[in-house]
Amino acid sequence: MTGSRIDNLNIAVLLPCYNEAATIAGVVRGFSAALPGAQIHVYDNNSTDGTALHAMLAGAHVVRERRQGKGHVVRRMFADIDADIYIMADGDGTYSPEDAEELIRTLLTERADMVVGTRRGVHDDAGRQGHAFGNRLFNLLYRTIFGTDFTDIFSGYRVFSRRFVKSFPAVSAGFEIETEMSVHASRLKLPVSELELDYGRRPEGSHSKLSTFKDGAKILWMFAMLMKETRPFAFFGIISAFFAMTGVGFMAPVLTEYFETGLVTRLPTWVLSMALMMISFMGFTAGLILDSVARARAEQLRIHYLNVAARHHGAALVKDVDAARSAPAARIA
Repeated sequence: MTGSRIDNLNIAVLLPCYNEAATIAGVVRGFSAALPGAQIHVYDNNSTDGTALHAMLAGAHVVRERRQGKGHVVRRMFADIDADIYIMADGDGTYSPEDAEELIRTLLTERADMVVGTRRGVHDDAGRQGHAFGNRLFNLLYRTIFGTDFTDIFSGYRVFSRRFVKSFPAVSAGFEIETEMSVHASRLKLPVSELELDYGRRPEGSHSKLSTFKDGAKILWMFAMLMKETRPFAFFGIISAFFAMTGVGFMAPVLTEYFETGLVTRLPTWVLSMALMMISFMGFTAGLILDSVARARAEQLRIHYLNVAARHHGAALVKDVDAARSAPAARIA
């Protein structure tokens, strides 16, 4: 990596871990070899198998996060560490440290704030069919609700700019954190990119911490909450349409009877249909009001993002300019 654009950048490798003693030492050594100048940070999330000790002996800076859940770990890492470029990967050995340099180069050359290492063959090697089906379903749901910026929202191999890290709210507690990162980028229309990478299998003795149904339900709930916060008009519009259609369903036979006979014999049904229509109207109004609030919040987040210096772009450009200036002199010599 000598002589490249990233030599003078402060790079931090972030490895959230829970019971990864079988793999963490190899992952730390792999990143140390791939990025000799980077600082390797392992945040241990209450492991009981010696993960922290293995990481420390391999040369990593180890910190313990007592709140259980990947989201808590990521929030702590982003708050604690100051760097120009951040690389986040899992400690299970499924991502190759050798790909880190290419991810960084993509971040620099495309002047992006986040590059996601999408997992080649993840639907075949997800471990269980439930995981593979969930990946397809949630990625499709994401593209439907939030946009087409990403094709693999659950990838744990990502590179971030300082701007992204220091403007990211990180409110999730668990595995939903990757979804929140993707929505944050889509919401603020940040420059992002994807790079397809090989995805390895866990070695013998290493087990996935992801629960198909429990974590799937949490992610689905996070989708709903993020839609409510970022697209309230669409969220409450769906609720409003449901109550409106239900109200019309109860209202139709009462109106039919009235036009035929001039009588309303099912008064409770009519009252119920009116109540449902009022709820529908209230939901529609709430969506309109909250849409304005959401736009104002997005503007504030955007301003905060712009107030964070894009140090990695500046360092890379200065290095390029210096190289360009020295090139003619070298040719003359």
